[in-house]
Amino acid sequence: MIDSEFGSGEHPMSFLLTDDVYLPSAGEIRPGRIVALRSNEILVDIGAKSEGVIPSQETSTYDSATRAQLQEGEEIVVFVLNPEDQNGNIILSFRRAAEERDWQVATDLFESQEAMETEIVGFNKGGVLVSVGQLRGFVPNSQLRRDRLQYIDSDNKQRSYQALVGQPMLAKVIEVDRPRNRLILSEQAASREIRQARKTELFSSLQEGAVCEGVVVNLADFGAFVDIGGIEGLVHLSEMSWKRTQKPADILQKGDHVKVQIMSVDQERQRVALSMKRLEADPWTRIEELYRVGQLVEAEITRLTKFGAFARVDDDYQLEGLIHISELAEDRVEQARDVVKPGDRVTVRIIRLDAKQRQVGLSLRQVASDKYIEEDLALMSG
Repeated sequence: MIDSEFGSGEHPMSFLLTDDVYLPSAGEIRPGRIVALRSNEILVDIGAKSEGVIPSQETSTYDSATRAQLQEGEEIVVFVLNPEDQNGNIILSFRRAAEERDWQVATDLFESQEAMETEIVGFNKGGVLVSVGQLRGFVPNSQLRRDRLQYIDSDNKQRSYQALVGQPMLAKVIEVDRPRNRLILSEQAASREIRQARKTELFSSLQEGAVCEGVVVNLADFGAFVDIGGIEGLVHLSEMSWKRTQKPADILQKGDHVKVQIMSVDQERQRVALSMKRLEADPWTRIEELYRVGQLVEAEITRLTKFGAFARVDDDYQLEGLIHISELAEDRVEQARDVVKPGDRVTVRIIRLDAKQRQVGLSLRQVASDKYIEEDLALMSG
């Protein structure tokens, strides 16, 4: 028995039988404290029966910043490469622990899809390399921002890429494959997220009736798209001008700076309706300056009703007026279609102007009326 052989004293190896002894395992990541720097080796106390060693093969590759970090007394995290080598030493790695931690960071970023700030540290023919802690991530050319790609000279790509090294980048992790040592990031994805966040913020600040400065970014048959500071709104053809407009290109060109008024904001669909004509003088406010009772104008029949026909005046403003059924002809008219049909072009006389009601009364019957003969003669002689 131990007591009979060694008496009542403690066995010299009894510490091996206690539960407090830590036995490291290969692949384990363990916190520790640097206890000594010796011949390019670093001794680290990780709570085992002896200190672990970061060998010179690794420490000789450290840069100055890493060396400055690893000083005696500093607490660090290490990776157990070998719990016991042929000399009985516990072999540790600071770099592997950092890499494992960075792989976990990359995985967390991939799962959360949160953008990270990084820096371009290198390049190859397919894209650029960025730092993710101790790891190197790859951003393919297809995932770089378009504006960054504009500065890459196809005749001298080496020089163009070299100019990118050291530049900051905001990117999102889009692929993590630890077994294949593959870490892919996208600058475009982060840029889209930023634009969308800014767009959502801008949408929340938009107010109907507000007046904005904008730039025409695109033209379509039905209207123009105007950028009002990160958000594209539509100015429908009908909202471009009070004057007659056949197509957007008649009054706008891509790149034009315009002033618009916000008509409506659809937060859910993120759409904005804009108007240019509402910032112009409404012709109805000066209708009596533009037209006069008794004036002869050319018009086009637009639609028929049981009480007459509507006609659109053939001028810049294209005001629509009513030809009452009693004003279609001298004789009694039962139905408007007996006299006119949509698309007919006719000469009509303005017989009523009502700015408050926004109404124009027109007449076919009174085109040749003696009531206006003097005015017609004066117009002809003038």
